[in-house]
Amino acid sequence: MIDLHTHTNCSDGTDSPAQLVNKALAEGLTVLALTDHDTTSGWESAQKTLRGDLSLALGAEISCLTSDGISVHMLGLLFDGAHTQMQEMLENTRDGRIPRAHKMIELLNAGGIRVSMEDVESVKPVGATLGRPHIADALVKNGVVSSRDEAFTDLLHNNSPYYVAHLAPTPEDAISMIRSAGGVAVIAHPFASHRGKVLSAADFLPLKNAGLNGIEVNHRDHNNEERNALAEIAHELDLVVTGASDYHGTGKLNSLGENHTHQAQWERLESEADQRRVIRA
Repeated sequence: MIDLHTHTNCSDGTDSPAQLVNKALAEGLTVLALTDHDTTSGWESAQKTLRGDLSLALGAEISCLTSDGISVHMLGLLFDGAHTQMQEMLENTRDGRIPRAHKMIELLNAGGIRVSMEDVESVKPVGATLGRPHIADALVKNGVVSSRDEAFTDLLHNNSPYYVAHLAPTPEDAISMIRSAGGVAVIAHPFASHRGKVLSAADFLPLKNAGLNGIEVNHRDHNNEERNALAEIAHELDLVVTGASDYHGTGKLNSLGENHTHQAQWERLESEADQRRVIRA
């Protein structure tokens, strides 16, 4: 079983990289992709814990914005973690999250919702990439909402008056950087409409031309109609079809391995990186 999209407490998940590896082993996964938001800081710990028949596909989920302001997440897998320009892009994106969080907190306060940056920092694991889930956790801690899901549904979604975009590369720039670093690029949950405005079918050809390798089709935030539409786009553009859990530990309902990638699709995706970078015990 191959799961190509998971998170740890190095970004907005709740498991440490070691705990994630242990759970993947317990669930019988054969390939686990570690894709924290805009960081590779969990890679080393995950590798140290690796054992048995599990393989690691190291990567990151890169936060992007289209020229007309649509939020897009791009999974970069199997890239060179020492690639200087890639690490600079990830760092710049992480840095942009801090003023964004301050602005969202200001808007929430102006709307009569009690939360502070100190509240957010108190619930964010040390060294984790700051994100909306940490604001959600602070709102839970303050009794404003009962769960992360409620926070996103009611207050933090992309169309909320409290939402603020942050500095981020375009999807094309992210793809170009991933490919320059030797990796492969898969667009994450592109039709997850409940998150806000999404791409149209016509938007995928420019991404293909920029070097996109695959589309995350099978994801819990896609209904059957959306999955079928994405599978058709992937077929027309000769892109790899992936599936994944987008696991976040207790931070989301998603279960490890609940959606997965077929072996043949994974083998093709891996072959499109410039080197064999899958980590084995």
